[in-house]
Amino acid sequence: MVPGVTGFADRPARRVLIVDDSPQVRQELRTLLPLAGDIEIVGEATDGLEAVRLAEALQPEVVLMDLEMPDMDGYEAARQIKSRWPACRVVALTVHGYEAARQKASQSGVDVFLVKGVSVETLVQAISEGRE
Repeated sequence: MVPGVTGFADRPARRVLIVDDSPQVRQELRTLLPLAGDIEIVGEATDGLEAVRLAEALQPEVVLMDLEMPDMDGYEAARQIKSRWPACRVVALTVHGYEAARQKASQSGVDVFLVKGVSVETLVQAISEGRE
């Protein structure tokens, strides 16, 4: 199989930008996601400011974003990304599973809200949703 191409009708892999201030989390996601699904990691950001800049430069289909980060949090980054590129899906992956965080994420334009520790299958499904 050609890297970055799926076995299903040779559809290109889903382009994903990872945003998390933890190097360990970014490394785990960068390693696991391409092995578990038709996913290409196109870049990584450590905060919301960098996420917005990279979203513009790399044009990912999905931004997988932590919500609590320095400089610009994931809520504001999601708001800016969705206002500029509405077709880009934002999947929040956070340790904060409380209802207020879910509501704030939804109001910020987050498409899917997941709590860290979900299965890889759930994460891949959230990234792949909305694809024709």
